[in-house]
Amino acid sequence: MSEWIALSIAMASVCAVVLTIAVLNNRRIGEDDDPSETPDVIEYMTMMIGVVYAIVLGLAIAGVWEGRSSAQESVRLEAQALHEVHARSSVYPAEVRDRVRADVDTYVSYVVNDEWRYMEKHGSLTDEGTRLLDTVRADVTEYVPRNDHEGQAYQPLVDQVAAADDARSARGQNAGATMPGVVWFGLIIGALVTVGLIFTLQIRRTFRELLLAGLFSVLIAFLLFLIWDFDAPFGRGISATAAPFFDLFPHATR
Repeated sequence: MSEWIALSIAMASVCAVVLTIAVLNNRRIGEDDDPSETPDVIEYMTMMIGVVYAIVLGLAIAGVWEGRSSAQESVRLEAQALHEVHARSSVYPAEVRDRVRADVDTYVSYVVNDEWRYMEKHGSLTDEGTRLLDTVRADVTEYVPRNDHEGQAYQPLVDQVAAADDARSARGQNAGATMPGVVWFGLIIGALVTVGLIFTLQIRRTFRELLLAGLFSVLIAFLLFLIWDFDAPFGRGISATAAPFFDLFPHATR
């Protein structure tokens, strides 16, 4: 059974139980009952639904913002690790050092010029980027240190390449949308219900009431747009950037 079918059954069941209890309870009310003595629950229910939806919106915004921050942090860690490889390779012989630095520069240039655009469109990494990073790894791991000084620098360089690979994997995991479809379903239905409840409060056509209703609707739409925009950390307006690569590798262009 899919999650959508399970959700539909659960929602229908809860609604049926509540309506059944309400109908049965209404039949037990005597003819001498005075409904004016019972407080009107419409305003209370409207308020509670608004509060619950506000909490859901807040959690959704916090979740997508955390995903965006995590994506930006993975970019920073990857750029920093590659910068360390670039800098620490200075202890190696000139031909090895130049090869390592050239391959690091090639990888960084490819990431900021080609792979970044691919992530924005497809939400995933490229095989070419993986191949270029594997080349950097091979440059570092396959070299046999010739003295103690190079030997002391070998393991830290290997660790930095591993850190870059780990950060790259995290970047790939954060490249796509983070909000499940069922959450979007709840957010949109909740928005329709919350805005629709305005009409249960006998709203009139005075300027003040229409202005408040309009502003409330605009606020809900803006918050949903904000969630949608943050939901793709690398693909939309307020997205993670390649700034850490440009800061540490000024020669990289995009």
